Amino acid sequence: MQGNLNVQTENIFPVIKKFLYSDHEIFLRELVSNAVDATQKLKALSSRGEFKGEMGDLTIEVKIEKKKLIISDRGIGMTQEEIDKYINQIAFSGVNDFLDKYKDVQENLIGHFGLGFYSAFMVADKVEIVTKSWKDAPAMHWSCDGSPEFDMKEGKKKDRGTDIILHIADDCKEFLEEQRILELLKKYCRFMPVAIRFGEESEWVDSETEFEEVDDGNGGKTKRPKRVEKKVPRIINDTDPAWKKAPSSLTDEDYKKFYHELYPMNFEDPLFQIHLNVDYPFNLTGILYFPKVRKTIDPNRNKIQLYCNQVFVTDSVEGVVPEYLMLLHGVLDSPDIPLNVSRSYLQSDSNVKKIAQHISKKVADKLEEMSKAESEKRKAESDADASDGSQPSAFNTQLEEKWDDIKIFVEYGMLTEEKFCERAMKFALLKNTEGQYFKLDDYRDKIKALQTDKDKNVIYLYATDVDEQHAYIAKAKEKGYDVLLMDSVLNSHYINLLEQKNEKTRFVRVDGDTVERLIAHDDNIPEKLSQEEKDKLKPIIENEVDKARFTVQLESMESDDQPMVITQNEFMRRYKEMSQTSGGGMGFYGEMPDSYNLVVNINHPLIEQVLKEQDADKQKQLVHQLTDLALLSNGLLKGEALTQFIKRSVEMI
Repeated sequence: MQGNLNVQTENIFPVIKKFLYSDHEIFLRELVSNAVDATQKLKALSSRGEFKGEMGDLTIEVKIEKKKLIISDRGIGMTQEEIDKYINQIAFSGVNDFLDKYKDVQENLIGHFGLGFYSAFMVADKVEIVTKSWKDAPAMHWSCDGSPEFDMKEGKKKDRGTDIILHIADDCKEFLEEQRILELLKKYCRFMPVAIRFGEESEWVDSETEFEEVDDGNGGKTKRPKRVEKKVPRIINDTDPAWKKAPSSLTDEDYKKFYHELYPMNFEDPLFQIHLNVDYPFNLTGILYFPKVRKTIDPNRNKIQLYCNQVFVTDSVEGVVPEYLMLLHGVLDSPDIPLNVSRSYLQSDSNVKKIAQHISKKVADKLEEMSKAESEKRKAESDADASDGSQPSAFNTQLEEKWDDIKIFVEYGMLTEEKFCERAMKFALLKNTEGQYFKLDDYRDKIKALQTDKDKNVIYLYATDVDEQHAYIAKAKEKGYDVLLMDSVLNSHYINLLEQKNEKTRFVRVDGDTVERLIAHDDNIPEKLSQEEKDKLKPIIENEVDKARFTVQLESMESDDQPMVITQNEFMRRYKEMSQTSGGGMGFYGEMPDSYNLVVNINHPLIEQVLKEQDADKQKQLVHQLTDLALLSNGLLKGEALTQFIKRSVEMI
């Protein structure tokens, strides 16, 4: 039998090649997926009693022979009528409509039109189908050379199933290379639910016929089987991956093992995981792993793999997974996520949004559970300790133990997802410079008595580097204040969020002002200098500093405080940091130079000495020395200025 493919265009194949060329490797996934579908259908027929024969070995085989790539299955096969229906009748409204409707889409169009099989013509200049149905029907042989004409006749196949034979085109010879095909099978088919064989691989086994002599440990010799290389069929997929199993059947080690299967180059274990298993109102299974995020956000976002019935679709899951969850690793599998052509382009519809919301909820549930369960345990142990007069037990909750590794992830989620933020306000933690963790409300209760300013604002003091800001932290602690450690890249944005979410709340970095002014109270320290003396002192200091970088401020501080202190305006510094991570309309702040305050303690004896010094050179030298000491304590004294400071210090000693 000969005939024409039922399409309203002279030649569909150049169109397929033109619009799918950049994604042409998906042909193998489409053809192997069809083989899997045919095999699964046979299993279903057998389970219902409709197919009563022996199923035998259902392994799908992919092989390379000369210039041909062959995909063979032992599934249900096709009759002549089925070939005519599923292969010859292409539901296609016309190439012109097609081009007009999808002129802006250059790829990912196959599956949308039911053209999975025809993706073969992206790499082959001739395709053959040799098939025999499970029904009582003759085998069929169909072939097409890329024109609208096909040839179909009875075939000679004796066994049930289908062989798809691709005569690879000259410009696609890469698909005749074993390593290239293996790479694609591993990428797209590694978890398909039917075993897939491709070639052979070596394994070392004990020989049954060959032996070798070895020392027996007692000065004599003994024989043992010789290790020999044996060729075995290479099965490229795991048909029953971890995410398809019941969570109750898996141990932590099972989850870790699967994680390293997914990411063999990641040698760190994940912190914990969430196993998803939903069948209503949509179908979704999968495992999401929390990796260690630390202080940076990994720019490589393609860490979550999306599958459709165990067939790899994409690792670009924007839309299915909320933005902040792109930091996670793992697998999602859903037949309900709408895909257009080649199953790799996600459409934003209500189902996708529901799935994204569900995933976000499950993540929040997990984090809240980690916080709540352990908090209850802590309270019980604390109560038990109190009953016998001992000190409360010191231990961290599950969330506290992992907080430093996942806090950026939580902060990112709170900044980008309002619903997640509402949930996270209950379990998000703050850590102080002593290494203690507090929930947001608990920390506010801890500090509000001493750290409320004269305007009734609760002031949260924080440091970003314990070593660099040690002197400022120490001064704050002398006052009885508590200092938070906030050292993530999202700090500035996160602080703004917390200020918005909590009324009468301000965050101030511990080096943002002198300790007396960090939390403004009504009590003021008496000044030792008159206004006339201050007016005389200020220009003396200003003449010796870089006015473009430093603003000189005279303040009344304790006489045993530092003579000069460098501070940086909280507002300007914070918004400058925010501009570096967000850009957009905040670029103005990012382009501004760093500016600092040089705060002069007018009650310090050395400042009085500066004012009283009559020798202009000695006065200048003393101001330089005091200014450099302040710069040095902030890590701002570098290069030639540091060299001059050291030289001057030696001379003064």
